[in-house]
Amino acid sequence: MEKWFPHGLIGVVHLPALPGDPAYDGRSLDDIINFALDDAKALVEGGIQAMIIENFGSAPFPKGNAAQPMPTHHTAMMSIVAHEIRKAFPVIVLGINCLRNDAYAALGIAVAVKANFIRVNVLTGAYVTDQGIIEGDAYGVLRYRQLLNANHIAILADVLVKHASPLAPLSATDATKDTLLRGHADAVIVTGSGTGEPVDRRRLEEVCKAADGHPVLLGSGTKPETLPNYASFIKGAIVGTALKVDGNIANPVDVERVKRMVKAFESVCKV
Repeated sequence: MEKWFPHGLIGVVHLPALPGDPAYDGRSLDDIINFALDDAKALVEGGIQAMIIENFGSAPFPKGNAAQPMPTHHTAMMSIVAHEIRKAFPVIVLGINCLRNDAYAALGIAVAVKANFIRVNVLTGAYVTDQGIIEGDAYGVLRYRQLLNANHIAILADVLVKHASPLAPLSATDATKDTLLRGHADAVIVTGSGTGEPVDRRRLEEVCKAADGHPVLLGSGTKPETLPNYASFIKGAIVGTALKVDGNIANPVDVERVKRMVKAFESVCKV
């Protein structure tokens, strides 16, 4: 299978809390599947051609390392949800993000459901986060991808990821080069300080220069009115909050908001 080139708008399907999560409300797996399918349908109807599934409702998140992986039943449930989305939309570009940083679970799910990419919040380096210290494991992740014969699955990795600070001083230039040249990411993602927060243009410029032609995507805070500020730098954007009803991340995806975002992106971004 040919590797997908990271570009364009990527809508987010935020899963609700799953069984065992503090915020779990008792809904059945069928209800969770239908919730995700409704959001996926709204994204497609609005003109989105790529989407990523996240276990967003599972906060507080596990670190996603060997000592604290994503719960096994959550991996199974995300696989089922992703499979149903893949069946419903067989040509959609599909991605997986297992929060906080379980790239192994994400790769396993991606292989099982024939997804095109995964997102890894911390691929290289070490960061202080609300989960504690998270260390990148590019060594293991890239070898696991090789073991699964899954080099067609692109790895999108964050640079100086949101809700985190590097354990030691680290410039955006060095973080980008480490992620791409030493961590072998296929693209890098630039975010604001938190979910839905805008990206600092100076940081984006620095990352793009260091990326030296590799794809750079916005990872938070993208809105139709702000896209012209970034259009000359980016290859695409991952958009979640701005596509929800009233711009509230807890609400369902709003088809009309998706259409406005797609129109704005197509008018200013050449990818």
